[in-house]
Formats: sequence, C-alpha cells, structure tokens
Amino acid sequence: TAPPVAASPTEIDDAALPPEDNPAMAAKQERIRVLNEHRRRIEQVDKAFLKSSAILRNLNRNLLDKPNETLQEMSVLVDQMVTAFLEHPEVTLHVMGEKFSGVESYSHSLNVSVLCMMLSKGLGLTPEQARVLGLGALLHDIGLAEVPDRVLKKRPDEYTKPERDLRAMHCEFGLRIGKQLGLSPEVLAIIFQHHEMADGTGYPTGAKLDKIAFPARVVALVNCYDNLCNPADLAQAMTPHEALSFMFGQRRAKFDAVILQQMIRCLGVYPPGSIVTLSNEAIGLVMSVNPTKPLRPWVMIYDDAVPKDEAILLNLERETDIIIAKALRPALLPPAVYAYLSPRQRVTYYFD
Repeated sequence: TAPPVAASPTEIDDAALPPEDNPAMAAKQERIRVLNEHRRRIEQVDKAFLKSSAILRNLNRNLLDKPNETLQEMSVLVDQMVTAFLEHPEVTLHVMGEKFSGVESYSHSLNVSVLCMMLSKGLGLTPEQARVLGLGALLHDIGLAEVPDRVLKKRPDEYTKPERDLRAMHCEFGLRIGKQLGLSPEVLAIIFQHHEMADGTGYPTGAKLDKIAFPARVVALVNCYDNLCNPADLAQAMTPHEALSFMFGQRRAKFDAVILQQMIRCLGVYPPGSIVTLSNEAIGLVMSVNPTKPLRPWVMIYDDAVPKDEAILLNLERETDIIIAKALRPALLPPAVYAYLSPRQRVTYYFD
C-alpha cells in the first residue's frame, strides 16, 4: 500500500459536509493541522539554529577580545539546550535543511553540543553536569585557532607528518587558551581529552578509559560521529546510518560502551539525515526523531505527484503499521529521487 497522502489545505474548502458529519474529512483536517503545526515548528527551529550558528561563527573572533561577553552568550545557549533535553521528554532532534548545509553556516561545535545534550538525560547527568558538558562541547576545538589556515584547509590524507603533528597539538593549544579564559577544570578536561580513545589509541597522551574524564568521553564519541558524517573531504562522508554502524561494528573498543549504547538508543538505527525504504516500499529522508521513540521518526516521502515544497511528511509514531525496512546510500538513488529528497551533503542537527 502507498503511504497516506497529506491533503493540501485548500482541499478543505471542497468539503460539502461539516467535519462532524464526515469522519473522513475530519481525519483529513486533523492530518493537515498536524502537518502545518510541524512545519511551523521547523520554521522556529530554523530561526533558532541560525541564531546559535551566528554566536559560534563569532566565537574565534570575539572569545579572546570579549571573553566574558562571548562566554555569557554561549552559557545562555547551553542553558537552552539543558532545559530542552533534560526537562522536556517531547524534545525533537531535526536534521537541518539544505539551505543551512553550506560551509559558512555549518558548525561542527554546534552539532557536537546538540548531540551531547541529547545524551545527557539518558546518561543520568544533573543540570550542572550537563552545562559543563555543553560548554565543553562548544569549546572543544578552540585550540584550532592556533593552527594555520594552510593546514586546516588541507585534506587530512594530504598532510605531511609535521602538519599532522601540528594539527594534533590543538588539544594542548586549547588547554592553554582555556586557562587564559579562566574555564573550570571540568571544561578544560573536555578540551584537552576530546581525542583520547578508550583503548589508548587517541591523543595527546594515549590515555585509556579510566583516565579519561566522563564528559570528555561523551564529546570524543560525538566528535567522531560528526567527523565521519562531515569530513573535510565530503566525498569520504558516511551517511548517519553508516557512521553509527561503523562505530558500533568496527570501532566499539575506542568508546565508552555505555555512551555508545545511549547514542544508538537516542538516534535510532536510522538517525536523522538517513535515506530509507519503508515497509510499504516508499523511499524517504528521515527528518527528525524524538530520542525517546527513535524507531518512529518523521520521514519526508518521495512522491513525484506531489511538489517538492509540499512533500508528504510521515509521522511513523502515528502510522504504526509502517516501519523502516532498510537504509539506502544516496549515491544509489535514481536522479529524480535524489533531487527531490536532496540528501544533505553536510548533516547538521538542531532541536525544538
């Protein structure tokens, strides 16, 4: 069976009977109301995301010149995340639209922060512990400001050994900057240890799991996930589904097992940004997920009979007879389907 089609709001005007006398029309109106409300929420998320991105774009420029003001702005952003993810079980994680996928507006630090906050409740963090985690996640790469652009803009596979070693020093650089800013020891640990791995193969010290601060373990895992989805060379990018599968299947020993399990529990097997086939054979893009119900996300459906800007949004929490069957590689999609769903080159998340 084909997925349910969301009616255009103008179709309501064609109904001759009042909804109370026409159950089918009443159901259609309710479906339209829910979809319109969802689209309004996405518009609000767009605005909040742009505001947060602006704060972080100004980070390197203002942090040392106006440290108190900039840190205050970041603390307000972190507080919003803490409130959303710790106090509201209905919080939703969205993959941002293609208009936000350019390098200029993309923020790795924001992605890492949002995903860390998503994990905070399931990991049993208090609000204060979550604030430390959020601020550390936003600041984890501040040491890159000390690495020359000529190194930062190169693809990692083109680095010479001295260049690779120089980039790896951003953890030490960040620690020094963080001390200048008067950051707490807990935040400094995140900045210094966010590339350490549980099996001792990370840097800068090769610390093993028991020597890595817990918040730094969280950031290290999320940092790895985002780097797999959004590498410097986009030709090497994994889909969110591939990245999570790779981390669990081939890199499990590098991470705290509890945190990795919580990541999978919150994002689901098919995180937002994944291209999927549904049990009714429809193809869609996972748009958003409630971390408490990750297997029942919102999916944008490909339907060549529906204009792209009016695409059907299917809420699998309501459509209980439909499930996700499998993930698809975007490159394998027919051109028309690819153009319609517009898989994100960069996968960027925000919440409402």
